[in-house]
Amino acid sequence: MTNHGNPDQQIGILRETIVALVRSDGPDLSARQLAVLLTVYLGEGPHTVRGLAHDLNVSKPAITRALDRLGELDLARRKVDPADRRSVLVQRTPKGTTFLRDLRGVMTEAVKATGEVRLLPAQTEPTLRAV
Repeated sequence: MTNHGNPDQQIGILRETIVALVRSDGPDLSARQLAVLLTVYLGEGPHTVRGLAHDLNVSKPAITRALDRLGELDLARRKVDPADRRSVLVQRTPKGTTFLRDLRGVMTEAVKATGEVRLLPAQTEPTLRAV
């Protein structure tokens, strides 16, 4: 069984990954766009707009907007389902596959970086206050 670390380590890995993505020359994806991309690339296909909306528990228009951006970046593409012309299939692209491979590398580095950094104890977490 793989050790995925404690929640503080996981948050550290997430932070390091996001910071590395922000600093890179690659595309700047929103959380929703990244969730759609990862669902398409890591889940069993075929993927449809309707299915992605169901899997992520968001509206079909939200998926459509995310796919618009992913399509602009050539990270995913839409194609009419030949078996049911009312359905739209979401397909992987070579550029999207490369993005995912690079993301894995960024995350590997983030895991190494968080192992070298002492995380703050949970007691010092910032608290959110109502304004």
